[in-house]
Amino acid sequence: MKNNKVYKSTIEKGIEDMSYDKYTSPLSERYASKEMQYIFSPDKKFKTWRKLWIALAEAENELGLKNEHGEPAVTKEQIDELKAHADDINYDVAKQREKEVRHDVMSHVYAYGVQCPNAAGIIHLGATSCYVGDNTDVIIMTEGLKLVRKKLINVIDELSKFADKYKSQPTLAFTHFQPAQPTTVGKRATLWINELMLDLEDLDHVISTMKLLGSKGTTGTQASFLELFEGDHAKIRKLDSLIAEKMGFRECFPVSGQTYSRKVDTRVLNVLAGVAASAHKFSNDIRLLQHLKEIEEPFEKSQIGSSAMAYKRNPMRSERIASLANYVMADVMNPAITSATQWFERTLDDSANKRISVPEAFLAVDGILDLYMNVVDGLVVYDKVITKHLMAELPFMATENIMMDAVKAGGDRQELHERIRELSMEAGKNVKVEGKDNNLLELIAADPAFGMTKEEIEAILEPKNFVGRAPEQTEEFITEVVKPVLDANKDILGMTAEINV
Repeated sequence: MKNNKVYKSTIEKGIEDMSYDKYTSPLSERYASKEMQYIFSPDKKFKTWRKLWIALAEAENELGLKNEHGEPAVTKEQIDELKAHADDINYDVAKQREKEVRHDVMSHVYAYGVQCPNAAGIIHLGATSCYVGDNTDVIIMTEGLKLVRKKLINVIDELSKFADKYKSQPTLAFTHFQPAQPTTVGKRATLWINELMLDLEDLDHVISTMKLLGSKGTTGTQASFLELFEGDHAKIRKLDSLIAEKMGFRECFPVSGQTYSRKVDTRVLNVLAGVAASAHKFSNDIRLLQHLKEIEEPFEKSQIGSSAMAYKRNPMRSERIASLANYVMADVMNPAITSATQWFERTLDDSANKRISVPEAFLAVDGILDLYMNVVDGLVVYDKVITKHLMAELPFMATENIMMDAVKAGGDRQELHERIRELSMEAGKNVKVEGKDNNLLELIAADPAFGMTKEEIEAILEPKNFVGRAPEQTEEFITEVVKPVLDANKDILGMTAEINV
């Protein structure tokens, strides 16, 4: 990646400067990737500001903006000067200036002008602070969504491999966490994938609808630009489309107040919360399966499961997924309330909230997907335990098949149904009260009403005969639904996730 060196050096510098006597976010210290951290870093933000100032200057130049003498108000030489210093931000100058003027945007306008003395007078021409602030927020959120999408597709890829591998492995299904008609390990995995596919649809929709604020001015009327362009409405309309094109977007919002509608932040966090909810469901299932000793999340050779009980292997990564997911789902309320409580064309009570709530949602989901990828990549399946649990319950589930075979041999369906009910109650008592193994098969074999040997009954209890179309459903789902998406995104596959804790 082109920016790898940039964000690496930035993060490393941050580590060097890290102080242990002040609060640091666990999201950056423990959970989120360096790539996502860079997207929401000050360095990324301020460099994007400069790109937006360049885009504005280029658009004003291309639209033929004139000064009072009829000469170009923005020259190519000034633009070239701005481009020459797009990335080498003089942070020391900006910080010092902000101490004096208490305004972050104007401090950076000043700092940029110090580096570009010939262009200093045209930086931010006609714009308000939200030109750089809001447009940058949209750009950064869009990049964040694309990284989430990349990781989501890689999780889907890993899960689909797992589902295909175990598509024919019979296992107990559960309804109400009570043993139910068998399914397969792979089929259960398709349920996790299906939810992620729904999230991907939502994610793609939100990404496709992201628009820039453009250059709308102080209350969204573009009055300042109307003055600059001497009442030329066509040029002002063109200004927004040029800026969008230069920043890699299809269009700008057609109308706004000073800011883009905070409803956008709500939509973005809703889709992140959807991903979090899907991951939470997966983590719940893994935690329950680990309790049953059927499937376990990865456990490192030197990992400690419990500070007190050395033998334990706790599903800590799955629990961490759940923990972060809870945060993201609750965080949705922040932009929703912020959006609902904005006044007219602009109030500033959104600012402090969105500086926290939006980046943290992205960092948390990034951490969730890294954990998800890591867990799926190292899932341990104990097929013998799965089979043992299945066979302990299968006699109860096979009674209908046994009854039908006995009827075919001349038995009375109603009488046999009653005998199975009675014998099932007896076997259930043996299991639950006496703590013995399930002996229903022996009881049925010993009952002359059925006229079947134990061997004949056991032949009916072939697990694969009880999973319905689970293997076929799994294969069809992967082939027809998942694979086309993976094929269309093969250039971003192959990610691996490193987790810090």
